[in-house]
Amino acid sequence: MPASAYQPVFELSRGGHPESLHYGALVVVNAAGQLVAAFGDSRLSAFLRSSAKPFQALPLVLAGGIKHYDLSMQELAIICASHSGTDAQVALISALQAKIGIAEDQLQCGIHSPHHLPTAQAMEKRGEAATPNRNNCSGKHTGMLACALLRGWPLDSYLDRQHPLQQEILACFSQLAELPVSELALGTDGCSAPNWAAPLFNTARAYAQLMDPAGLPAAMQAACGQVRAAMLAHPDLVGGPGRFDTVLMGATGGRLLSKGGAEGFQALGLAPGALKAGSPALGIAIKIADGDARRWVSHAVSIEVLRQLGAISAGEFAQLSEIGPERQLTNWRGLQVGRGQPVFTLDL
Repeated sequence: MPASAYQPVFELSRGGHPESLHYGALVVVNAAGQLVAAFGDSRLSAFLRSSAKPFQALPLVLAGGIKHYDLSMQELAIICASHSGTDAQVALISALQAKIGIAEDQLQCGIHSPHHLPTAQAMEKRGEAATPNRNNCSGKHTGMLACALLRGWPLDSYLDRQHPLQQEILACFSQLAELPVSELALGTDGCSAPNWAAPLFNTARAYAQLMDPAGLPAAMQAACGQVRAAMLAHPDLVGGPGRFDTVLMGATGGRLLSKGGAEGFQALGLAPGALKAGSPALGIAIKIADGDARRWVSHAVSIEVLRQLGAISAGEFAQLSEIGPERQLTNWRGLQVGRGQPVFTLDL
């Protein structure tokens, strides 16, 4: 891709002298598909990674899965989650699997230690090995199996790209993003599920329509509303203790939906009226060029975008100050040695 696709978004300085410069691209789009703001190339194609999870849950909801399985909003939220693997989150997933009638060993997401360090340390102390339900994507995979079971589709091949479930997921995103499926670049996520790359503009459009699907068919409007309501009502399940999505949604009281992905991807949705009375729903898609291994940059840039849009109050901004938009750099002795700050201005 051309170098101009990305522009400087975040600078780290040490002793008042610039040390590192991170590049990114971002776009803000309303539900009508109008470009509100962009920095870098709004048509840059990037994998959504876990930011795809709200759309990956839609086929289950559209198939009547909430009523069929008597799903709670907590259970739907964990299906949309990149959870931290806490004992409470895993207990919820285990109970959900029992309700659906599937077993943990049917999940094809793989195994990793919990993201929640205290949980991982406690498991190590008691000699407990991680299992698939500790994987941050186990809720998503449980939801996928639930949908396949409900629709009478094969369970052992639920991750195959040609499986009808995966085809429906792509169709749902295509509808919200106003982008043909043929224009999506397909890949495989860390949890082995199919994932896709789309232009930032279209991903932002999909998030805007998730927040306000008024122009979509009635069934899709209802499904988007249920997914959105579950995530906003239970941000503690969407991420976990101290996680960005959880903290941001908790601080903004239901006006803002946040779902991050790996490799420096972050998506946000603002509800109608979030900026001011009568303001339209907005979708925001952000990609950091270097993958943002510690996620400092994508989180700080997200808060700065919201600040420039006027989407967060002074009180909310104060609650989020430890995350961004500015970051104080300290060394191993706790001495402040530098700072990080956004270096972009949106043309609004």
